[in-house]
Amino acid sequence: MPKVEFLFDFGSPNAYLSHLVIPEIEKRTGAKFVYLPILLGGVFKLTNNRSPAEAFAGVKNKPEYHRLETERFVRQHGITRYQHNPFFPVNTLMIMRGAMAARELGIFERYVDQVYRHMWAEPKKLDDPAVLRAALLESDLPADRLFELVQTAPVKEALMAETQRAVDRGTFGSPTFFVDDEIYFGKDKLRDVEEAIVAKR
Repeated sequence: MPKVEFLFDFGSPNAYLSHLVIPEIEKRTGAKFVYLPILLGGVFKLTNNRSPAEAFAGVKNKPEYHRLETERFVRQHGITRYQHNPFFPVNTLMIMRGAMAARELGIFERYVDQVYRHMWAEPKKLDDPAVLRAALLESDLPADRLFELVQTAPVKEALMAETQRAVDRGTFGSPTFFVDDEIYFGKDKLRDVEEAIVAKR
């Protein structure tokens, strides 16, 4: 079975939509996606890239097409738990460091599920520490311990190291997928990812 990796930042709606579809692919292929937290702002800085919202802000018809494409994807996969976050763009530094801390505490999967829920299913302003703390507590996650850990050097360094490693491997945005060493970018490449998994089994 090939190694399958998903490089994500909670701030990307397309990464969230991918997250909702990944379980179907895992079920069909028997593969297990390894989730790797990266800081999208850091990736953009290191690659001189910008978010689609920024890059296409002045382009006629492009943002409308992006919205249409998202609606199609949502329909195609029967996704019901998705809303545009009215606070977008949200600074994700704290919650991405939180993902590294959650990994350390052995609660990574639950943390990812719950933070994604608070970001895109029941959208909140998660770069407000008070809002984030309340969301974590509502999800029965150890808010105090997580807040403590995100301030520590090892957690900060781990996120930056993961981000740098992602860029060194060819990443320029999120969602990015690797099937062994083959890179795929964007939620629309999930079909290719699945085909690559099947071909390498």
